[in-house]
Amino acid sequence: MSDTLTAEIETFIQVSEIWVPEGGMLVHKGGNYGGLEAFEEASRRERFGKGEGLPGKAWAEGKPVVLKEFDGSYFKRAEAAKEAGLTAAVAIPVFAGEEIKAVLVVLCGDDDERTGAIEVWTEQKDVLMLDDGYYGAAKHFEWVSQHTHFPIGQGLPGGVWAAKTPIMMRDLGTGYAFIRSESAGRAGLTTGLGLPVPSPDGKNRVLTLLSARGTPIARRFEIWDVAAPRAGAAPEAILIDGICEREGPLGPKENPPVDAAKAAAWRGPIGQVLGTGMPHIQAGPAGLPAGYRLMVSLPIYQEAELAFVVAWYL
Repeated sequence: MSDTLTAEIETFIQVSEIWVPEGGMLVHKGGNYGGLEAFEEASRRERFGKGEGLPGKAWAEGKPVVLKEFDGSYFKRAEAAKEAGLTAAVAIPVFAGEEIKAVLVVLCGDDDERTGAIEVWTEQKDVLMLDDGYYGAAKHFEWVSQHTHFPIGQGLPGGVWAAKTPIMMRDLGTGYAFIRSESAGRAGLTTGLGLPVPSPDGKNRVLTLLSARGTPIARRFEIWDVAAPRAGAAPEAILIDGICEREGPLGPKENPPVDAAKAAAWRGPIGQVLGTGMPHIQAGPAGLPAGYRLMVSLPIYQEAELAFVVAWYL
């Protein structure tokens, strides 16, 4: 697949950006804006205090925050977002224990074509209930999700809750393990990635990214298990699961090349996450597998230790 062809694909997420703490504020660390230069410029000028704007709200509340409309909201860049055709956003805070490491913000545009889901599930009375979510054009799937709950171990959110690890599901429209398979099939959803989201308040939360073939969140997903570093050694990670639209399953079961299954701190995009402990956005083909133009990687902590890295590619 050429970079030109990949660039023409309508994606569910249009903008990804990283905000990091500095001097008691969240400052712009980087992002991919898909050619939305005016919105990028407006973003680079911003800073957010705790509780201020969308990144600051996710920091203050200690959980992912979904914002489906910008008009009349606390979103500080509403005018620039409207001009860029962006209408919704999700902010995902990264905590190591009680320390805020970063906030990853993804922004989407609402139209009749873009279908997918970014969901936040929160533990309430021994089940996971939908806290909030953004679904684009998948209105029926949204309704089904609002009326669904998951005991521990059930479905994708419940499986993540039980295992306390990221989990990937394939063939959402036909897989018996995906509880909402019928409505997922109607919406064209094909691949799901569930992530535990640690929070200072100790509540169990799960973030799910559900991708459709027509307007994908990603064309490749990866889950990396971070090994506890030996004394004086740099962190390393092993690829434990993944899927690529072109190449099929990824991971140790499929016997990939050794260098593709391991990552070391500071070496390559995954290595940047291992070295910094921060989310990383790699834009442009340099450093990525052939045929991809963008990678977003997100660290997942258990208490104060980096435990996993998840990545998605376009």
